[in-house]
Amino acid sequence: LCSNNNPYASFGATLARDEEQNLWSTPHDVTHTEADDDRVLYNMIVVRNQLDKDSEEWQKLNYDIYTLRQTRKEVRSRWKHILEDLGFQKEADSLLSVTKLSIISDSQNMSKARDILLKLSEETNIFPTSWELSERYLFVVDRLIALDAADEFFRMASAVYPKRPGGDRLDEGPRPLQS
Repeated sequence: LCSNNNPYASFGATLARDEEQNLWSTPHDVTHTEADDDRVLYNMIVVRNQLDKDSEEWQKLNYDIYTLRQTRKEVRSRWKHILEDLGFQKEADSLLSVTKLSIISDSQNMSKARDILLKLSEETNIFPTSWELSERYLFVVDRLIALDAADEFFRMASAVYPKRPGGDRLDEGPRPLQS
């Protein structure tokens, strides 16, 4: 089964494949899902890997991939920050974990979850201006509805990441909460 009787022969190849599947934020991210935004990133990676590494196109695509990953990390970090402020310190990572096996807890919540997610996008700065809403966060909002914490999450997101005229900047960090 293993070439040359070496059980570790494919180890490097496995790591390379895992890195290519890294479509969310960090290597070996277990929250990978095949959402539209993941497919876009995956396609960028495939195209980049077919190009010569010394080419200008490769460098541009590599920069775009890096930028997209950093933006996604920052958005996730914002959500985690708010969840932790709401008292979900131990549960924040699991609340943000979305896989292909994730399900909506109650189909009746779907409409409310979509409304809250859209409201977060329009009325807060938790997502960058150019962000296309990710299905991943629909699952997170559904979980918050089930925990009866969605409205409080929205209130806190509005306070910490208020919508500012003239766009947003991901590198500014959260605004401190006022008591």
